[in-house]
Formats: sequence, C-alpha cells, structure tokens
Amino acid sequence: MAALETSTLKTKKPKELKVLFHWQSVSRPFKKRNREYFTTIGAIVFLLGIILFFLKEWLLIAVIVSLMFVAYVLATVEPEKAEHSLSNKGLETSGKNYSWEDMSRFWFTQKWGDSVLNIELKEGFPKKLLVMVNNQDRVEVEKILTKYLTLEVPEPTFADKAADWLQKKVPLEN
Repeated sequence: MAALETSTLKTKKPKELKVLFHWQSVSRPFKKRNREYFTTIGAIVFLLGIILFFLKEWLLIAVIVSLMFVAYVLATVEPEKAEHSLSNKGLETSGKNYSWEDMSRFWFTQKWGDSVLNIELKEGFPKKLLVMVNNQDRVEVEKILTKYLTLEVPEPTFADKAADWLQKKVPLEN
C-alpha cells in the first residue's frame, strides 16, 4: 500500500504557474498634507508632552515624538510603485507570495479616493493584507478573487468604531 502511495505522489506534477492578472499601483494610500495638519499634530504632541513632563514619563514622551515623526514622514514622502499579480497559485505583491490556502476572505475599502483590497489571512503576521488597486483594475481583480475567496465585509470591531469616532471628534485638518 505504501509503495502505491509513493508511486502516485511521484506521478503527480505540480500545477504550472499561470498569471491571471498583473497590475501596478502605489504601495500605500497617500494624501498630500497641508500646514494645518502638521500644526494640529504639533499642538497635540506639545500638550501631551507638557502633561507627561510633569508626570515624569520620559519614555512615553519619546514614543509620542517618534510617532509624530512617523506621521510627518508618511505625509510628506510619496509612496513608491509596487507590482502585484494574481495567479492560479495565489497573490504576489512586492515580491512576497501568498497562496490561496493562506487567505480566507477579501473586501474593498476606499481611502482618499483610492481602492484598497483587504485580504484576511488565516494565520501568521500580519492578519490582514492591504493592497492598493487602481480604480480601473478593481473589477477585474474582484472577478478573479471571487473564484478563490469569499467576498465578505467584516463587522467593524470596537477599535474600528473608536478610531472612527476619534477621527470625527478630533479632525486634524478640514
């Protein structure tokens, strides 16, 4: 019996890689920010820094200043172009491969007028894969993905609801 199983394993050939769709897009959502945005962030960081200074939380001050620097860099440095392709074996994005077996569902969101493909991964880190899709390529990408994955928008979590509420209550720019 074992000899029969090994002979059938040897005769099975792996599927050939067939690219179904290929596109280029920016690697992350980007919006050019104005002076008001940076002034608002600076004021918030300054006020938090004063409060934390009196509480003698030096490490927390350093973390907040570091996050402000990251926000500045992400708002001023334009993203590079990334290559993405869908094949019969999975998704390749920026040189990384994700097989269909590693993915569970997908959905689209909008961020500053651009389409973002969200793919939930079954295990590992990160749990969610974000891929930018040009608006003209979205229909083709969705058509291919529905053959392999479920199109399902998840319910917003507590963190999602809290972030939306905070974004509405404390706008960083008009």
